[in-house]
Amino acid sequence: MLAKIASSGVVGLSACAIEVEVDVPGEGMPNFILVGLADKAVDESKERVRSAIKNTGADFPTGRITVNLAPADIPKIGPAYDLPIAIGILIASGQIEKDVSDSLFIGELSLDGTLRHTNGILPMLYFAKDSKYKKVFVPYENREEAAVVGGVEIYPVKTLLELVHYFMGTEEIKLQEKIPVDTLLTTGQADFDFSEVIGQEQAKRAMTIAAAGAHNILLRGTPGSGKTMLARALPGILPRLTEDEALEVTKIYSITGNLPHNEAIITNRPFRSPHHTTSRIGLIGGGSTPIPGEVSLAHRGVLFLDELPEFPRSVLESLRQPMEDGIVTISRAKGTVAYPAKFLLVSAANPCPCGYYGDPKKKCKCMPGLISRYQKRISGPLLDRIDLHIDVPSVETQKLVHEKGDGESSKSIQERVQEARRLQLKRFEKTSLKSNSEMNTRQVKNFCELDTTGKELLLHATQKLNLSARSYFKVLKVSRTIADLDGSDDILVTHIAEALQYRPSMGDDL
Repeated sequence: MLAKIASSGVVGLSACAIEVEVDVPGEGMPNFILVGLADKAVDESKERVRSAIKNTGADFPTGRITVNLAPADIPKIGPAYDLPIAIGILIASGQIEKDVSDSLFIGELSLDGTLRHTNGILPMLYFAKDSKYKKVFVPYENREEAAVVGGVEIYPVKTLLELVHYFMGTEEIKLQEKIPVDTLLTTGQADFDFSEVIGQEQAKRAMTIAAAGAHNILLRGTPGSGKTMLARALPGILPRLTEDEALEVTKIYSITGNLPHNEAIITNRPFRSPHHTTSRIGLIGGGSTPIPGEVSLAHRGVLFLDELPEFPRSVLESLRQPMEDGIVTISRAKGTVAYPAKFLLVSAANPCPCGYYGDPKKKCKCMPGLISRYQKRISGPLLDRIDLHIDVPSVETQKLVHEKGDGESSKSIQERVQEARRLQLKRFEKTSLKSNSEMNTRQVKNFCELDTTGKELLLHATQKLNLSARSYFKVLKVSRTIADLDGSDDILVTHIAEALQYRPSMGDDL
Protein backbone atom coordinates (compact mmCIF):
# COMPACT_ATOMS: atom_id res chain seq x y z
CA MET A 1 0.00 0.00 0.00
CA LEU A 2 1.20 3.50 -0.81
CA ALA A 3 0.85 6.53 1.50
CA LYS A 4 1.69 10.16 0.78
CA ILE A 5 2.42 12.53 3.67
CA ALA A 6 3.04 16.27 3.36
CA SER A 7 6.08 17.75 5.06
CA SER A 8 8.44 20.68 4.51
CA GLY A 9 12.15 21.39 4.25
CA VAL A 10 14.27 24.52 4.49
CA VAL A 11 16.58 25.81 1.76
CA GLY A 12 18.36 28.94 2.89
CA LEU A 13 15.67 30.86 4.80
CA SER A 14 12.77 29.65 2.68
CA ALA A 15 10.71 26.53 3.25
CA CYS A 16 9.61 24.28 0.43
CA ALA A 17 7.21 21.38 -0.06
CA ILE A 18 8.52 17.89 0.64
CA GLU A 19 6.24 14.93 -0.07
CA VAL A 20 7.04 11.78 1.86
CA GLU A 21 5.98 8.74 -0.19
CA VAL A 22 5.92 5.45 1.70
CA ASP A 23 5.38 2.11 -0.04
CA VAL A 24 4.74 -1.01 2.06
CA PRO A 25 3.82 -3.76 -0.43
CA GLY A 26 3.51 -6.41 2.30
CA GLU A 27 5.96 -8.77 0.60
CA GLY A 28 9.63 -9.13 -0.18
CA MET A 29 12.73 -9.48 1.94
CA PRO A 30 12.87 -7.23 5.04
CA ASN A 31 14.51 -4.00 3.99
CA PHE A 32 14.12 -0.28 4.70
CA ILE A 33 15.18 1.91 1.77
CA LEU A 34 15.17 5.71 1.91
CA VAL A 35 15.79 7.73 -1.27
CA GLY A 36 15.56 11.39 -2.26
CA LEU A 37 18.96 13.09 -1.84
CA ALA A 38 18.99 12.70 1.94
CA ASP A 39 21.91 13.64 4.19
CA LYS A 40 23.26 11.49 7.02
CA ALA A 41 20.79 12.81 9.61
CA VAL A 42 17.84 11.96 7.34
CA ASP A 43 19.23 8.53 6.46
CA GLU A 44 19.59 7.70 10.15
CA SER A 45 15.88 8.37 10.61
CA LYS A 46 15.30 4.74 9.53
CA GLU A 47 16.56 3.53 12.90
CA ARG A 48 14.81 6.24 14.89
CA VAL A 49 11.49 5.58 13.17
CA ARG A 50 11.82 1.80 13.55
CA SER A 51 12.45 2.04 17.31
CA ALA A 52 9.79 4.75 17.84
CA ILE A 53 7.07 2.68 16.13
CA LYS A 54 7.97 -0.46 18.08
CA ASN A 55 8.16 1.36 21.43
CA THR A 56 4.82 2.99 20.72
CA GLY A 57 3.25 -0.47 20.66
CA ALA A 58 2.51 -0.53 16.94
CA ASP A 59 3.76 -3.17 14.52
CA PHE A 60 6.70 -2.35 12.32
CA PRO A 61 6.21 -3.97 8.88
CA THR A 62 8.49 -6.95 8.31
CA GLY A 63 8.60 -6.72 4.51
CA ARG A 64 10.25 -4.28 2.16
CA ILE A 65 9.68 -0.57 2.93
CA THR A 66 10.54 2.16 0.44
CA VAL A 67 10.46 5.83 1.42
CA ASN A 68 10.91 8.55 -1.20
CA LEU A 69 11.40 12.20 -0.26
CA ALA A 70 10.19 14.19 -3.26
CA PRO A 71 11.23 16.20 -5.16
CA ALA A 72 14.41 14.17 -5.47
CA ASP A 73 16.64 17.06 -6.63
CA ILE A 74 16.30 19.12 -3.42
CA PRO A 75 18.80 18.22 -0.66
CA LYS A 76 17.05 16.94 2.48
CA ILE A 77 18.80 18.00 5.67
CA GLY A 78 18.05 17.31 9.32
CA PRO A 79 15.74 15.02 11.30
CA ALA A 80 12.45 16.89 10.70
CA TYR A 81 11.17 14.10 8.43
CA ASP A 82 11.00 11.46 11.21
CA LEU A 83 7.35 12.11 12.06
CA PRO A 84 5.97 12.14 8.47
CA ILE A 85 7.93 8.95 7.69
CA ALA A 86 6.51 7.21 10.79
CA ILE A 87 2.93 8.32 10.01
CA GLY A 88 3.40 7.21 6.39
CA ILE A 89 4.51 3.74 7.47
CA LEU A 90 1.56 3.36 9.87
CA ILE A 91 -0.93 4.44 7.17
CA ALA A 92 0.69 2.38 4.41
CA SER A 93 0.67 -0.72 6.63
CA GLY A 94 -3.02 -0.25 7.46
CA GLN A 95 -2.59 0.51 11.15
CA ILE A 96 -4.04 4.01 10.76
CA GLU A 97 -7.00 4.76 8.51
CA LYS A 98 -7.10 8.52 8.17
CA ASP A 99 -7.15 11.06 5.34
CA VAL A 100 -4.25 13.42 6.09
CA SER A 101 -4.14 15.26 2.77
CA ASP A 102 -4.98 18.55 4.50
CA SER A 103 -2.24 18.15 7.11
CA LEU A 104 1.48 18.79 7.28
CA PHE A 105 3.84 16.92 9.64
CA ILE A 106 7.18 18.08 11.08
CA GLY A 107 9.26 16.61 13.87
CA GLU A 108 12.23 14.58 15.08
CA LEU A 109 11.51 11.35 16.95
CA SER A 110 13.40 9.89 19.88
CA LEU A 111 13.68 6.10 20.21
CA ASP A 112 10.76 5.95 22.65
CA GLY A 113 8.46 7.92 20.31
CA THR A 114 8.79 11.30 22.01
CA LEU A 115 8.98 14.28 19.66
CA ARG A 116 12.08 16.41 20.12
CA HIS A 117 12.64 20.11 19.50
CA THR A 118 13.15 20.63 15.76
CA ASN A 119 14.90 23.48 13.95
CA GLY A 120 13.30 25.57 11.22
CA ILE A 121 9.70 25.39 12.45
CA LEU A 122 8.87 29.07 11.79
CA PRO A 123 9.62 29.18 8.04
CA MET A 124 7.89 25.80 7.62
CA LEU A 125 4.77 27.11 9.35
CA TYR A 126 4.64 30.13 7.05
CA PHE A 127 4.98 27.78 4.10
CA ALA A 128 2.08 25.70 5.41
CA LYS A 129 -0.03 28.83 5.79
CA ASP A 130 0.76 30.04 2.26
CA SER A 131 0.09 26.56 0.87
CA LYS A 132 -3.38 26.47 2.46
CA TYR A 133 -2.79 23.46 4.69
CA LYS A 134 -5.49 23.24 7.34
CA LYS A 135 -3.55 21.44 10.08
CA VAL A 136 0.13 21.30 11.06
CA PHE A 137 1.50 18.80 13.59
CA VAL A 138 4.67 19.98 15.33
CA PRO A 139 6.69 18.87 18.39
CA TYR A 140 5.29 20.10 21.69
CA GLU A 141 8.58 21.83 22.50
CA ASN A 142 8.13 24.04 19.42
CA ARG A 143 4.62 25.14 20.36
CA GLU A 144 5.63 28.70 21.40
CA GLU A 145 7.53 29.30 18.17
CA ALA A 146 4.68 27.92 16.07
CA ALA A 147 2.09 30.01 17.94
CA VAL A 148 3.14 33.28 16.28
CA VAL A 149 1.82 32.04 12.92
CA GLY A 150 -1.89 32.54 12.40
CA GLY A 151 -4.21 31.20 9.72
CA VAL A 152 -3.48 27.52 10.32
CA GLU A 153 -4.45 25.01 13.03
CA ILE A 154 -1.38 24.04 15.03
CA TYR A 155 -1.33 20.77 16.98
CA PRO A 156 1.60 20.42 19.39
CA VAL A 157 2.35 16.70 19.74
CA LYS A 158 4.25 15.18 22.66
CA THR A 159 4.60 11.59 21.46
CA LEU A 160 3.92 9.43 18.42
CA LEU A 161 1.51 7.37 20.53
CA GLU A 162 -0.52 10.50 21.33
CA LEU A 163 -0.82 11.26 17.62
CA VAL A 164 -1.87 7.66 16.82
CA HIS A 165 -4.60 7.85 19.45
CA TYR A 166 -5.71 11.20 18.01
CA PHE A 167 -6.14 9.67 14.57
CA MET A 168 -8.04 6.75 16.09
CA GLY A 169 -10.37 9.17 17.85
CA THR A 170 -9.51 8.03 21.38
CA GLU A 171 -7.55 11.11 22.45
CA GLU A 172 -7.66 14.83 21.76
CA ILE A 173 -4.72 17.16 21.08
CA LYS A 174 -5.37 20.69 22.25
CA LEU A 175 -5.01 23.36 19.58
CA GLN A 176 -2.25 25.90 20.16
CA GLU A 177 -3.57 29.42 20.56
CA LYS A 178 -1.97 32.19 18.50
CA ILE A 179 0.40 34.56 20.29
CA PRO A 180 0.44 38.17 18.94
CA VAL A 181 4.03 39.07 18.04
CA ASP A 182 3.79 42.70 19.15
CA THR A 183 3.04 41.65 22.75
CA LEU A 184 6.41 39.88 22.99
CA LEU A 185 8.76 42.60 21.77
CA THR A 186 10.95 44.32 24.38
CA THR A 187 13.82 46.76 24.67
CA GLY A 188 17.21 45.07 24.80
CA GLN A 189 19.10 44.60 28.05
CA ALA A 190 22.67 45.91 28.14
CA ASP A 191 25.66 45.11 30.35
CA PHE A 192 26.07 48.80 31.12
CA ASP A 193 23.88 51.90 31.31
CA PHE A 194 25.05 54.99 29.45
CA SER A 195 24.79 56.94 32.70
CA GLU A 196 27.63 54.75 34.03
CA VAL A 197 30.02 55.88 31.29
CA ILE A 198 32.24 58.67 32.69
CA GLY A 199 32.94 61.43 30.19
CA GLN A 200 33.12 60.47 26.48
CA GLU A 201 30.22 62.76 25.57
CA GLN A 202 31.13 62.86 21.88
CA ALA A 203 31.37 59.07 21.75
CA LYS A 204 27.99 58.69 23.47
CA ARG A 205 26.48 61.14 21.00
CA ALA A 206 27.92 59.15 18.10
CA MET A 207 26.56 55.90 19.54
CA THR A 208 23.13 57.52 19.78
CA ILE A 209 23.29 58.49 16.10
CA ALA A 210 24.47 54.99 15.18
CA ALA A 211 21.57 53.41 17.05
CA ALA A 212 19.00 55.79 15.55
CA GLY A 213 19.99 55.25 11.93
CA ALA A 214 21.72 51.83 12.09
CA HIS A 215 25.01 53.42 11.02
CA ASN A 216 28.31 51.53 11.23
CA ILE A 217 30.74 53.00 13.75
CA LEU A 218 34.45 52.69 14.55
CA LEU A 219 35.72 53.51 18.04
CA ARG A 220 39.44 54.32 18.15
CA GLY A 221 41.36 54.90 21.34
CA THR A 222 43.90 53.75 23.88
CA PRO A 223 43.37 50.66 26.05
CA GLY A 224 40.93 51.24 28.90
CA SER A 225 39.36 54.36 27.41
CA GLY A 226 35.89 52.79 27.42
CA LYS A 227 35.45 51.52 23.84
CA THR A 228 34.18 48.10 24.85
CA MET A 229 32.00 49.55 27.60
CA LEU A 230 30.32 51.87 25.10
CA ALA A 231 29.70 48.97 22.73
CA ARG A 232 28.29 46.79 25.50
CA ALA A 233 25.95 49.61 26.53
CA LEU A 234 24.56 50.00 22.98
CA PRO A 235 21.81 47.32 23.20
CA GLY A 236 20.11 49.39 25.90
CA ILE A 237 19.43 52.29 23.50
CA LEU A 238 18.56 50.40 20.32
CA PRO A 239 15.01 50.81 19.00
CA ARG A 240 12.64 47.91 19.54
CA LEU A 241 12.25 45.39 16.75
CA THR A 242 9.24 45.80 14.52
CA GLU A 243 7.05 42.76 13.99
CA ASP A 244 8.47 42.13 10.52
CA GLU A 245 12.04 42.50 11.76
CA ALA A 246 11.41 40.13 14.67
CA LEU A 247 10.10 37.44 12.34
CA GLU A 248 13.07 37.90 9.96
CA VAL A 249 15.52 37.43 12.82
CA THR A 250 13.61 34.53 14.33
CA LYS A 251 13.68 32.62 11.04
CA ILE A 252 17.49 32.76 11.06
CA TYR A 253 17.72 31.65 14.67
CA SER A 254 15.14 28.93 14.08
CA ILE A 255 16.94 27.22 11.21
CA THR A 256 20.31 27.41 13.01
CA GLY A 257 18.96 26.05 16.29
CA ASN A 258 19.82 29.22 18.21
CA LEU A 259 16.26 30.09 19.19
CA PRO A 260 15.93 29.47 22.95
CA HIS A 261 13.60 26.61 23.84
CA ASN A 262 10.08 27.59 24.89
CA GLU A 263 10.46 31.07 23.41
CA ALA A 264 8.21 32.15 20.58
CA ILE A 265 10.51 34.64 18.86
CA ILE A 266 13.64 36.74 19.27
CA THR A 267 12.22 39.63 21.28
CA ASN A 268 15.04 42.20 21.01
CA ARG A 269 17.83 43.07 18.62
CA PRO A 270 20.70 40.55 18.47
CA PHE A 271 24.13 41.49 19.77
CA ARG A 272 26.88 39.28 18.36
CA SER A 273 30.51 39.61 19.44
CA PRO A 274 32.72 37.01 17.71
CA HIS A 275 36.35 36.60 18.81
CA HIS A 276 39.09 37.80 16.48
CA THR A 277 40.11 34.17 15.85
CA THR A 278 36.77 33.55 14.09
CA SER A 279 37.19 32.10 10.61
CA ARG A 280 35.78 33.62 7.44
CA ILE A 281 33.12 30.91 7.25
CA GLY A 282 32.23 31.47 10.90
CA LEU A 283 31.76 35.19 10.25
CA ILE A 284 30.14 35.17 6.80
CA GLY A 285 28.63 31.68 6.68
CA GLY A 286 29.21 28.73 4.40
CA GLY A 287 30.39 25.15 4.68
CA SER A 288 29.65 22.17 2.45
CA THR A 289 26.04 22.56 3.56
CA PRO A 290 25.79 26.37 3.81
CA ILE A 291 24.71 27.77 7.17
CA PRO A 292 24.41 31.41 8.31
CA GLY A 293 27.42 33.09 9.89
CA GLU A 294 27.75 35.79 12.52
CA VAL A 295 26.78 38.57 10.09
CA SER A 296 23.41 36.90 9.50
CA LEU A 297 22.91 36.09 13.18
CA ALA A 298 23.43 39.83 13.77
CA HIS A 299 20.72 40.70 11.19
CA ARG A 300 18.72 43.74 12.37
CA GLY A 301 21.03 43.93 15.37
CA VAL A 302 24.66 44.63 16.26
CA LEU A 303 27.87 42.94 15.14
CA PHE A 304 30.61 43.99 17.55
CA LEU A 305 34.18 43.38 16.41
CA ASP A 306 36.51 44.21 19.27
CA GLU A 307 40.21 44.65 18.46
CA LEU A 308 39.38 45.05 14.78
CA PRO A 309 42.99 45.01 13.44
CA GLU A 310 43.55 41.62 15.12
CA PHE A 311 41.09 39.94 12.75
CA PRO A 312 42.74 38.31 9.71
CA ARG A 313 42.63 40.65 6.73
CA SER A 314 40.86 38.03 4.58
CA VAL A 315 38.09 37.82 7.19
CA LEU A 316 37.66 41.60 7.33
CA GLU A 317 37.62 41.94 3.56
CA SER A 318 34.77 39.43 3.37
CA LEU A 319 32.64 41.99 5.24
CA ARG A 320 32.73 44.50 2.40
CA GLN A 321 29.98 42.97 0.26
CA PRO A 322 27.43 42.28 3.05
CA MET A 323 28.03 45.76 4.51
CA GLU A 324 27.14 47.25 1.14
CA ASP A 325 24.32 44.93 0.03
CA GLY A 326 22.84 43.69 3.31
CA ILE A 327 22.82 40.12 2.04
CA VAL A 328 25.25 37.19 1.86
CA THR A 329 25.07 34.87 -1.14
CA ILE A 330 26.82 31.51 -0.71
CA SER A 331 27.35 29.33 -3.78
CA ARG A 332 28.26 25.66 -3.54
CA ALA A 333 28.11 22.68 -5.87
CA LYS A 334 24.81 21.65 -4.28
CA GLY A 335 23.21 25.03 -4.88
CA THR A 336 23.13 28.70 -3.94
CA VAL A 337 21.54 30.20 -0.85
CA ALA A 338 21.17 33.80 0.29
CA TYR A 339 21.02 34.98 3.91
CA PRO A 340 20.10 38.51 5.04
CA ALA A 341 22.87 40.49 6.76
CA LYS A 342 21.63 43.98 7.55
CA PHE A 343 23.61 44.62 10.71
CA LEU A 344 24.99 47.61 12.59
CA LEU A 345 28.77 47.15 12.71
CA VAL A 346 30.40 48.41 15.90
CA SER A 347 34.17 48.05 15.82
CA ALA A 348 36.87 49.01 18.28
CA ALA A 349 40.56 49.47 17.53
CA ASN A 350 43.75 50.59 19.20
CA PRO A 351 45.95 53.01 17.22
CA CYS A 352 49.01 50.73 17.40
CA PRO A 353 50.11 47.34 18.81
CA CYS A 354 50.97 48.78 22.24
CA GLY A 355 47.86 50.95 22.11
CA TYR A 356 49.36 54.31 23.08
CA TYR A 357 50.25 55.96 19.77
CA GLY A 358 49.17 59.59 20.03
CA ASP A 359 48.37 59.37 23.75
CA PRO A 360 49.42 62.62 25.53
CA LYS A 361 50.36 60.90 28.79
CA LYS A 362 51.89 57.53 27.95
CA LYS A 363 54.63 57.19 25.34
CA CYS A 364 54.18 54.73 22.50
CA LYS A 365 56.87 52.04 22.30
CA CYS A 366 56.16 50.90 18.75
CA MET A 367 58.45 51.49 15.77
CA PRO A 368 56.98 53.70 13.01
CA GLY A 369 56.98 50.84 10.50
CA LEU A 370 55.14 48.58 12.94
CA ILE A 371 52.50 51.26 13.53
CA SER A 372 51.96 51.69 9.81
CA ARG A 373 51.62 47.95 9.18
CA TYR A 374 49.21 47.62 12.10
CA GLN A 375 46.95 50.39 10.82
CA LYS A 376 47.00 49.01 7.26
CA ARG A 377 45.46 45.76 8.47
CA ILE A 378 42.15 47.57 7.97
CA SER A 379 41.81 48.44 4.30
CA GLY A 380 40.66 51.79 2.95
CA PRO A 381 37.55 50.35 1.25
CA LEU A 382 36.43 48.80 4.54
CA LEU A 383 37.00 52.03 6.47
CA ASP A 384 35.09 53.92 3.77
CA ARG A 385 32.04 51.74 4.50
CA ILE A 386 31.99 52.82 8.16
CA ASP A 387 29.76 55.86 8.66
CA LEU A 388 31.06 57.19 11.99
CA HIS A 389 34.72 57.38 13.05
CA ILE A 390 35.14 58.37 16.69
CA ASP A 391 38.24 58.98 18.79
CA VAL A 392 37.78 57.77 22.35
CA PRO A 393 40.48 59.43 24.50
CA SER A 394 41.53 58.10 27.88
CA VAL A 395 39.51 59.44 30.80
CA GLU A 396 41.25 61.67 33.32
CA THR A 397 41.75 60.08 36.73
CA GLN A 398 40.08 63.00 38.50
CA LYS A 399 36.86 62.39 36.59
CA LEU A 400 36.90 58.71 37.51
CA VAL A 401 37.32 59.57 41.18
CA HIS A 402 34.95 62.51 41.53
CA GLU A 403 32.22 62.02 38.92
CA LYS A 404 29.34 59.72 39.85
CA GLY A 405 28.32 58.81 36.33
CA ASP A 406 24.94 60.54 36.55
CA GLY A 407 24.68 61.46 32.88
CA GLU A 408 21.70 60.74 30.64
CA SER A 409 20.39 57.23 31.17
CA SER A 410 20.04 54.58 28.49
CA LYS A 411 16.27 54.65 28.95
CA SER A 412 16.12 58.36 28.14
CA ILE A 413 18.40 57.99 25.12
CA GLN A 414 16.41 54.97 23.91
CA GLU A 415 13.21 57.02 23.87
CA ARG A 416 14.82 59.61 21.59
CA VAL A 417 16.25 56.88 19.38
CA GLN A 418 12.85 55.17 19.20
CA GLU A 419 11.17 58.40 18.09
CA ALA A 420 13.84 58.97 15.42
CA ARG A 421 13.34 55.43 14.12
CA ARG A 422 9.55 55.98 14.10
CA LEU A 423 10.07 58.98 11.82
CA GLN A 424 12.19 56.86 9.50
CA LEU A 425 9.63 54.05 9.33
CA LYS A 426 6.94 56.62 8.48
CA ARG A 427 9.17 58.17 5.81
CA PHE A 428 9.91 54.79 4.25
CA GLU A 429 6.45 53.25 4.66
CA LYS A 430 6.06 52.80 0.89
CA THR A 431 9.46 51.10 0.59
CA SER A 432 11.19 48.10 2.18
CA LEU A 433 13.62 50.32 4.10
CA LYS A 434 13.77 50.22 7.89
CA SER A 435 16.48 52.81 8.62
CA ASN A 436 18.41 55.67 7.03
CA SER A 437 21.55 53.58 6.54
CA GLU A 438 19.73 51.31 4.07
CA MET A 439 19.07 54.06 1.52
CA ASN A 440 20.66 53.68 -1.89
CA THR A 441 21.91 56.58 -4.02
CA ARG A 442 18.55 57.31 -5.62
CA GLN A 443 16.73 57.20 -2.29
CA VAL A 444 19.29 59.53 -0.69
CA LYS A 445 18.53 62.08 -3.40
CA ASN A 446 14.80 61.73 -2.75
CA PHE A 447 14.84 61.82 1.07
CA CYS A 448 17.90 63.95 1.85
CA GLU A 449 17.32 67.20 0.00
CA LEU A 450 19.53 70.15 1.01
CA ASP A 451 19.10 73.88 0.69
CA THR A 452 21.65 76.02 -1.15
CA THR A 453 23.74 76.68 1.95
CA GLY A 454 23.84 73.01 2.85
CA LYS A 455 24.90 72.04 -0.66
CA GLU A 456 27.71 74.58 -0.65
CA LEU A 457 28.98 73.40 2.74
CA LEU A 458 28.95 69.75 1.71
CA LEU A 459 30.61 70.48 -1.63
CA HIS A 460 33.39 72.46 0.06
CA ALA A 461 33.89 69.74 2.71
CA THR A 462 33.99 66.99 0.07
CA GLN A 463 36.79 68.78 -1.76
CA LYS A 464 38.65 69.75 1.40
CA LEU A 465 38.50 66.28 3.00
CA ASN A 466 38.93 64.48 -0.32
CA LEU A 467 35.84 62.36 0.33
CA SER A 468 34.85 59.53 -1.96
CA ALA A 469 31.43 59.34 -3.58
CA ARG A 470 30.45 56.69 -1.02
CA SER A 471 31.56 58.95 1.82
CA TYR A 472 29.55 61.83 0.36
CA PHE A 473 26.33 59.83 0.49
CA LYS A 474 27.14 58.45 3.94
CA VAL A 475 27.48 62.00 5.25
CA LEU A 476 24.02 62.74 3.86
CA LYS A 477 22.56 59.64 5.55
CA VAL A 478 24.10 60.54 8.89
CA SER A 479 22.86 64.12 8.50
CA ARG A 480 19.35 62.78 7.91
CA THR A 481 19.57 60.74 11.14
CA ILE A 482 20.83 63.74 13.14
CA ALA A 483 17.89 65.75 11.81
CA ASP A 484 15.52 62.95 12.85
CA LEU A 485 16.97 63.00 16.37
CA ASP A 486 16.27 66.74 16.45
CA GLY A 487 12.74 66.17 15.12
CA SER A 488 13.51 68.29 12.05
CA ASP A 489 11.88 67.62 8.67
CA ASP A 490 14.72 69.44 6.91
CA ILE A 491 18.46 68.75 7.00
CA LEU A 492 20.06 71.92 8.31
CA VAL A 493 23.63 73.18 8.02
CA THR A 494 24.25 72.26 11.68
CA HIS A 495 23.26 68.65 10.95
CA ILE A 496 25.67 68.45 8.01
CA ALA A 497 28.46 70.05 10.03
CA GLU A 498 28.06 67.51 12.82
CA ALA A 499 27.97 64.61 10.37
CA LEU A 500 31.23 65.81 8.80
CA GLN A 501 32.93 65.69 12.22
CA TYR A 502 32.53 61.93 12.19
CA ARG A 503 34.09 61.50 8.77
CA PRO A 504 37.90 61.29 8.34
CA SER A 505 39.51 62.55 5.19
CA MET A 506 40.74 59.95 2.72
CA GLY A 507 44.27 58.88 3.60
CA ASP A 508 44.02 59.60 7.32
CA ASP A 509 45.67 57.09 9.64
CA LEU A 510 43.60 54.77 11.75
